[in-house]
Amino acid sequence: MKRRLLLAVGVVAILAAGCDWPNVVPPGAAPLRYRDPIFNAVTVTSNVTYGSAVNLENQTVTLHLDVYQPAGDTVSLRPAIVWVHGGSFCCGDKTSPELVDEATTFSKEGYLNVSINYRLESPGCSGSFSNCVAAIQEAAADAQTAVRFLRTNAATYGIDPDRIAIGGSSAGAITALNVGYSSSEDPSARVRAAVSLSGAQLVVGTISPGDAPAIDFHCTTDPLVAYQWAVTTINTARAQGLDAFLESWNETCHVPYSEHRQQILDQSRNFLWWEMDLAHAAT
Repeated sequence: MKRRLLLAVGVVAILAAGCDWPNVVPPGAAPLRYRDPIFNAVTVTSNVTYGSAVNLENQTVTLHLDVYQPAGDTVSLRPAIVWVHGGSFCCGDKTSPELVDEATTFSKEGYLNVSINYRLESPGCSGSFSNCVAAIQEAAADAQTAVRFLRTNAATYGIDPDRIAIGGSSAGAITALNVGYSSSEDPSARVRAAVSLSGAQLVVGTISPGDAPAIDFHCTTDPLVAYQWAVTTINTARAQGLDAFLESWNETCHVPYSEHRQQILDQSRNFLWWEMDLAHAAT
């Protein structure tokens, strides 16, 4: 009892002081659900239809996602993460290696994860940029559809509809931030947190009080998504009173997941724990 009281007092002190959540490890004895790997295996269900949408060529596109969940888990109110792949909004797939690794890692810690496909346009944000804005808007709309799908089917997938996060890389990171920063405007697709690897908030929506907290991992010399865009995004969010964190590498790189994997996983885990209040999530 005394140990629990001291732990609680310590957490309250951290909260009162304000904190750099990505660097605050969740307290508690190991193994701790949502912090430590507590499952050895992950069950993957591929190509679940989560909706459909009409693309710029007036074709109806069926939208699919892959579901990752801890094998044998019996908890029915788990936090969930929607993962979004990169590819300049013209290319890529939900089986992008870093997303598979993230979804698998967080599933072993007790999360329900999905990796989504979304409408892709040519050239998207590559080459002429002729339909870049529209492609970004489509991706954000499809990711919001995925969030709504999870919320609507929360009982089926054993998730807590109030603890859904979103993350992604490059174009997927831009999408994740756009969804996070549209949460106050569209409560049906709201998320509790957004994780961005080499992204910035572009095109969709306005950052407002009540939107989701976010963390962005970014290289200071990013050849595709300018570092200054990320700085502007984070500063704008902070000016609105939101938790917003920028973790930088003084390198020339874009989506350096393999080079910085452990840092990305650790800081994302810490960030999600605190922002989604996982100390009070179902165990």
